[in-house]
Amino acid sequence: MSEIKETKAQRVERLKREKNAWEHFDEIRAFARQGHASIPPEWLGTYFRSWGVYTQGDGAGVVGGKNGEGKATPFFMVRIRIPNGLLSSQQARTIADLAERHARGVADITVRQNVQLHWVTIESLPEVLEALWRVGLTTTGACGDVARNITGCPVAGFDAHQYCDASPLALEVNGQLGGNSEFYNLPRKFKVSITGCRSWCTYPEINDVGLTAVTRKRSHGDEVGFSLRVAGGLSTDPHLGVRLNAFVRWEQAVPVLRGVAELFRESEVLRQNRERARLKFLFLHHGWTADSFLGALQDRLGFALDTAEPEEVPSDIHRDHIGIHAQKQQGLSYVGANVLRGRITPEQLRTAANLSDRYADGHLRNTIMQNLLIVNVPNEHATRVAGELTAVCLQVRDSAFARGTVACTGSEFCKLALTETKSFARWLTEELDQRLPGFQEQLKLHITGCPNSCGQHWIADIGIEGKKLKVDGRMVDAYYFCVGGSVGEFASIARPVGYRCAASEVPEAIERLLSEFNERREPGENLRRFFARHSNEQIRGWLAGELVASVERDAAAGPVPMGVEG
Repeated sequence: MSEIKETKAQRVERLKREKNAWEHFDEIRAFARQGHASIPPEWLGTYFRSWGVYTQGDGAGVVGGKNGEGKATPFFMVRIRIPNGLLSSQQARTIADLAERHARGVADITVRQNVQLHWVTIESLPEVLEALWRVGLTTTGACGDVARNITGCPVAGFDAHQYCDASPLALEVNGQLGGNSEFYNLPRKFKVSITGCRSWCTYPEINDVGLTAVTRKRSHGDEVGFSLRVAGGLSTDPHLGVRLNAFVRWEQAVPVLRGVAELFRESEVLRQNRERARLKFLFLHHGWTADSFLGALQDRLGFALDTAEPEEVPSDIHRDHIGIHAQKQQGLSYVGANVLRGRITPEQLRTAANLSDRYADGHLRNTIMQNLLIVNVPNEHATRVAGELTAVCLQVRDSAFARGTVACTGSEFCKLALTETKSFARWLTEELDQRLPGFQEQLKLHITGCPNSCGQHWIADIGIEGKKLKVDGRMVDAYYFCVGGSVGEFASIARPVGYRCAASEVPEAIERLLSEFNERREPGENLRRFFARHSNEQIRGWLAGELVASVERDAAAGPVPMGVEG
């Protein structure tokens, strides 16, 4: 009788049942002593991920590999968990030191407020982890089938217009879910966002669970609680979170989030297929609705939630916190610097840390648009802080293109990517600044190197997805265009317009498109509205410079491996 071969899902589920990798740091130490060759496949492919560690690609991305993944090198990407984006000057210096000593000076701020190091060897890994622990940081749960970093508004507690400072809740939930063995073995990644701000700067619409602050009238005054959304996510099957008919009181927030995590953990139907294992697939493929999910959640909680209150959904989609902004604390400001494509050097990290100590109180913040803030700066020092950040190329005043550009890791380090994204993003913004000087419209320009949408192209005004294209007999990086994505009041998934071109032609294509926007826009019209009232054929023609036939998006022919978004 022939042996029945495990599916990928069955193998991963078996490995997770057999071992909680968080309890085996001793094995990581042993690998460090014995060298990379001693690491078994189950650690490289599964167990390291729950430690926030991925194998690093060879620079060619998915090309040259097999089963949808590129070749791995003897180096690792190490993701550092930064709950709510809260970072102290000491922690920033530690990350800078580790990047310099162990990561060839490469660090990236991610779209979930984390920081990633690259080029880390197995010999260095225990030292890196222990150095982070000493300053209150961890990589535990930054990757893998676990509760990922809890995101929150980076100016929580400082924003003069916030409903509430929800960062204490984010930290409490991080303690409840992050690194907790009860939630070690989830069907897939589980993403949580909690914000008390009015701008929803954490994009709750694309999280597995999103809590957004809302108020209701009570006899004793206004009560602050939360709206609840579930099952958001992007990747190859984008799905915006579904709002449940529930008002979550402050003291209910942690039990509710635990309850959703427990429902997810116990959804056996999601463990059958790795490519359909996120919470959203209960709605996409298994018939769940907002009412049925709420019913299951309330059964789990053992109490009923109050019905939802009307909410103010933000219409402004530009949520990057760049510039000098007054805080709610009189006489203080925060200074937000653009970190182009999220890549930050040890020198820049140290400069920001030193400025936060010299002129403020030693606190910094990461944002989900891959930027860095210094908070609690006395107003009289804000301009000086901005100038010193600018001197190390952390721009406090930047162009619309630099401010709005987000890029995933790309083929430089990622084994799933089709295209290089980080250097391309820098070149693209420089080209657009030259071609369209003075362009001021708020713009979200997102670059993702593969269908997994780690660069979140589905919610961008202009989202470009990495492809390959044969030009003069050789394969080159190329991008497929999607437009009109948004979050907030007009939340929608970007629509593919049927145009693809070589990476080298992208600046010219975007220049043509935005020139048409400048010429044809109606008074007060933004990009989202402009794209909405024009057909794919028109937009494709502007991108190409002539009427062209639609090109298929070339969705993956087979299963797409797990994305590595931060």
